[in-house]
Amino acid sequence: MGGQVSTEQRSKLGTVNSVHSLDSYIKRFHQSFLPSLPFNKLMVIEFSAYGCGPCKFIEPAVHDLAIEFSDVDFIKIDVDELPNRAKHFDVQATPTFVLFNKGKELDRTIGVKKDELHRMIEKHRV
Repeated sequence: MGGQVSTEQRSKLGTVNSVHSLDSYIKRFHQSFLPSLPFNKLMVIEFSAYGCGPCKFIEPAVHDLAIEFSDVDFIKIDVDELPNRAKHFDVQATPTFVLFNKGKELDRTIGVKKDELHRMIEKHRV
């Protein structure tokens, strides 16, 4: 196998899905943000920037959280690629983490605060 990860192993690792275009954002969030639909899964949106040192610093911790909380949907949005989405969510600094469920913002934290993010995820998981 030479270092490759099998599909079964990959599914256990947790995933942080990056959104790079408005089209992929719309496809990803259209149903998730309609409160009338029975979508009942916690979503953690990380707003980051490519050149952001704190964003790079917390990236491994976010991947660890995605592994620990595999029932949570982790999304990463680059504020430079989608500045209108950052503005829409009133993101003032990176990294910003916003927790959603059924189209409703539940919580948010700004900065490199892994323990706080962990606590918020535990609090809002279904």
